[in-house]
Amino acid sequence: MFRPALNRLALAACASLVPGLAFAHSGLGQVVGFAEGLAHPLSGLDHVLAMVMVGVLAWQCGRRAAWLLPASFLAVMALGAGLGMAGLGLPLVEAGIALSVIALGGAIAFGLRPPLALGAALVGLFALFHGQAHGAGMPETAQGLAYAAGFLVATAGLLGTGLGLGRAIGGQQGRAALRLAGGTAAVAGVALLAGLA
Repeated sequence: MFRPALNRLALAACASLVPGLAFAHSGLGQVVGFAEGLAHPLSGLDHVLAMVMVGVLAWQCGRRAAWLLPASFLAVMALGAGLGMAGLGLPLVEAGIALSVIALGGAIAFGLRPPLALGAALVGLFALFHGQAHGAGMPETAQGLAYAAGFLVATAGLLGTGLGLGRAIGGQQGRAALRLAGGTAAVAGVALLAGLA
């Protein structure tokens, strides 16, 4: 009885994120803020896959990781966004984002459970690239704090969606589905990386 309710909750969480795709990169020529920041992480498959995979990996790694990995991602992503907003660039940002999708998807595909400190460090490294992209991609007419709050809320939603998916379908029969999803994400990451060449 509890499992079908979780499945419906996970599907509802995913469905609630879809309408934001239609509004990605809106607000050109006007002051933009929270709504545009909220839409930004949803506008790229690379961001969506990485953030959902962080959530699934957090579920896969267990209790403490279920809050520590998403919290690490959000905190370091905010730092990376601040760097991007300040005009301080990182090298190879798009490659770092594609590699994050490959590594996170691969970890899920192979059922890896890295030690908590290593997992948090890797997730944080990947978050730095994602945050840099969000901060550097902020429209000139954006209200910085409102825009940042928007993409942090959207990111938290994507991380939560990954956690929910892990919990909803990650039982003994569902582990194969999660591994397939991780493998598919990793292949998508390879395609993203190849597209940069």
